[in-house]
This record gives sequence, structure tokens and C-alpha cells, in this order.
Amino acid sequence: MILPSQAFAALPAGLRDPLLEEYRLIAQNYVEGKWLPSELSGGRFSEIVYTILDGHAKGVYASSPSKPQNFVQACRNLENNANEPRSFQILIPRLLPALYEIRNNRNVGHVGGDVDSNHMDATAVLSNASWIMGELIRVLHNLAIADAQQVVDQLVERRIPIVWQSVDMKRVLNPKLKLQDQVLLLIASCASQCNVDDLQKWLDYENKAYFSKILKELHSQRLIEYSEQHRTVHILPPGSKYVEGLPKEI
Repeated sequence: MILPSQAFAALPAGLRDPLLEEYRLIAQNYVEGKWLPSELSGGRFSEIVYTILDGHAKGVYASSPSKPQNFVQACRNLENNANEPRSFQILIPRLLPALYEIRNNRNVGHVGGDVDSNHMDATAVLSNASWIMGELIRVLHNLAIADAQQVVDQLVERRIPIVWQSVDMKRVLNPKLKLQDQVLLLIASCASQCNVDDLQKWLDYENKAYFSKILKELHSQRLIEYSEQHRTVHILPPGSKYVEGLPKEI
């Protein structure tokens, strides 16, 4: 399995690190309900991706992102790169100006407007940025779409110092925390959803009946979304907010 740290090994650190950081910011701010920062990162993300596409077409990557004087025209010029994969030549270059436009000419960039569109715009930014990240990984590593998506899911996992992770194991490094708090920390550290059986394994907790009761209580408090049928849990925005108040260090 390709690890997030390997996902963009072909890129210079000056492009790889900003790309990963901006995408993580978009995803994490969205989960936490911080619509404005999530959208603004879409503009910086677009500039980084443009620089990567331009370097891929030329066969030489720039050492750091650059902002073209005319961003829309620069993206149109990428469509002249006939030898590039279709997504690098047409699809992504046509998505990037839209992401940039949300930053510059929607409510995120300016005060005013009849309707607050921040949540809707942030959703568009996250969806498009996620697709772009998956496509970059798919092309640069010659991966199947499903495999590329798995890498993208790993990229958005929240970094919580008190949660240790190695391959398929996680541990909360402060066992003195309440069980409910440990559960929320582990769920919050997952990119999308957590499997209930994995949670119990990470906690070394064997009482399935009581564990299910805890999850139902957290679900009723709207801190998590718990599906008994599918044995999965998601963190909800109130749960993310609660986790922000928990100790993150060991």
C-alpha cells in the first residue's frame, strides 16, 4: 500500500509539502465547521496544483509554487499540452479556475451578498480538491482509482499527538482519560469512518454490550454518527469541537 508520505515522492519537497499541508487544512477546517479558512485554502491549493501540472508537462518541476499573473489564462495554456494525461491537460486545468473563483469573488472573499454561501462553497472546494488529489496520486503512481482514493483518505486523517498510530493499530497514549473521551479522540483521528471492531481493538475493550451503549449515548448527544447495522462511526461537528478541548499531548 502506498503511504501518504510516498504519495508525491516524485515532486520536490517545495511542492510536495505545501500541497499536502494545504489539502489537510481544507479537509480539517471543513470537518471542524470552519468554512472560511477551508475556502481560502482553495486558492493557495490551486496555485500549487497549477505549478505541479506545469512542471509535469515541461519535465522539470519548479522548486516552489508560483502564482501566474493571469491564472485563468495560464490554466487554459495547460490545455495545449497534448502529450499529457487527459486529466492533467483538460479536467484539472478547468477545475482550478473555479476553485480560484470561489476564493476571489464569492462571499468568502468579500463581505456582502444576499445569502451566506460559505458552507456550500466550502463543500465545493473540498469535493474538487479531493478529486484533484486522487487524480494526481493516480497518475503520478499509476494506481487504480480505488487505490488512489485510499491514499487520499489517509492524507486527511487528523494529526493528534496523543493518538499513536502504526499501520492498522492506534492507541490513546493517556489511558487515564475517560473511556468516552478516548473513543472520541480515536474516531476524530480517522479520515472518514471508523469500524467499531477496530475501535474496541485499539482500546483493548472487551465488553461489547457496554461499548455499544457508550456509542449510542455519544450518538444521542450528536457527537458521533453511529450505525449499528454497518458497525461504523463518524465524528460529527459537535464531536470535533469537543475533541478540540481535550488534551492533545501525552
